[in-house]
Amino acid sequence: MGKKLVMAQKRGETRALCLGVTMVVCAVITYYILGTTVLPLYQKSVWTQESTCHLIETNIKNQEELEGKKVPQFPCLWVNVSAMGRWAVLYHTEDTRDQNQQCSYIPGSLDNYQMARADVEKVRANFHKHQVFYCFSTTRENETSVLFRRLYGPQALLLSLFWPTFLLTGGVLIIAMVKLNRSLSILAAQK
Repeated sequence: MGKKLVMAQKRGETRALCLGVTMVVCAVITYYILGTTVLPLYQKSVWTQESTCHLIETNIKNQEELEGKKVPQFPCLWVNVSAMGRWAVLYHTEDTRDQNQQCSYIPGSLDNYQMARADVEKVRANFHKHQVFYCFSTTRENETSVLFRRLYGPQALLLSLFWPTFLLTGGVLIIAMVKLNRSLSILAAQK
């Protein structure tokens, strides 16, 4: 009976050790992927200065207004704000600015025009409800645009590093517990 118990314990220790090592390896691979994708975007982001924006005007651009301008046919919102004492165009995120510089907000679903229009009107109503809000600007003097939300800010970086850190910590704890268990087993066997 004692030999079967020792063999079962060794198999369990081996499996736990494999699990811990696998978790550590997965965490290292994830850190590498995040370090080559998310971290450079965070470091390149120039939208670091938080400022207060005051709404000047909003305008919903329809299909007719966008025709012939090499942009997709969908409704979008154009928002002008006053930030740091100067006029600026507000963009939802960095990607919105890259997709279409004529739109401050592009609806998520562009399949149905009526639903996209309702989404744009809802966002417009939110801006009119909250006339003063925080936005992100750059330190460049000639920049006439600001962001409502940063995609690659500190919160996004911390959020993306949470699970790999959890995996790494869990894997190291499992390995340490297996090693501690083996040491205690050897000490108990010697007595």
